[in-house]
Amino acid sequence: MQAVAEALRTARHVVVFTGAGVSAESGIPTFRDALTGLWQRFDPAELATPEAFRRDPALVWGWYEWRRARVLAAQPNPAHRAIVELAGLVPRLTLVTQNVDDLHERAGSGGAIHLHGSLHAPRCFACARPITGLAADLREPQEGRRIDPPRCAHCGGPVRPGVVWFGEELPTQALEQAFDAAQSCDLLLSVGTSGVVYPAAQIPRLALQAGARVVHVNMQPVEVGGAREMSLVGAAGELLAALVERVKAADGASHSHPS
Repeated sequence: MQAVAEALRTARHVVVFTGAGVSAESGIPTFRDALTGLWQRFDPAELATPEAFRRDPALVWGWYEWRRARVLAAQPNPAHRAIVELAGLVPRLTLVTQNVDDLHERAGSGGAIHLHGSLHAPRCFACARPITGLAADLREPQEGRRIDPPRCAHCGGPVRPGVVWFGEELPTQALEQAFDAAQSCDLLLSVGTSGVVYPAAQIPRLALQAGARVVHVNMQPVEVGGAREMSLVGAAGELLAALVERVKAADGASHSHPS
């Protein structure tokens, strides 16, 4: 912890790369365990595809509205808030996330790079225009309920969730921004991500290759490959909050003078 806090205190550009483990601490199920109750009979890999939406748009839209309602009912956790605080302690911080919720934004982070899109940025399935002004229904849809998607005002096509589905490429601009940040940072915090989903899993590796230090924050130990790679094991909220406090304490000590 002390070595990571010292690296944070001296870093010029920090990249924070977050995955499902961060959202899980707000009570949002990860993709692999999201199907409960009446959704249990479905495989998420069979719902999160363009083919599934073509086959049964009401089923897929209903599932995503259920997921969106879960997100809207959740609150940012100490990990989200610590990242906001950290941004005020370092010269530059870039936030890259694989999460499709808006908890980083609601905690106060601006400019997050969303690699896998967002539940809150729907677009037309036919013409790809962004769809704005859809009212958020704060009542959680019944599990397993089919909901007909809205229609695009421009072309009449069905509105789809603004997330990256299986078989789709990540948004080019977001991926390029994330890769550029990883290659220009001197410290990358990889928080709550399994590191197995490509191409996002390349991000910590690119940082290492460019000479940065990489710190993995996860509930399970992450195998590290050298002196510039470290692993902190535990809850993201606890560990990030503790790191922020250490950085603040060190900064306070360096600015104090004996009387």
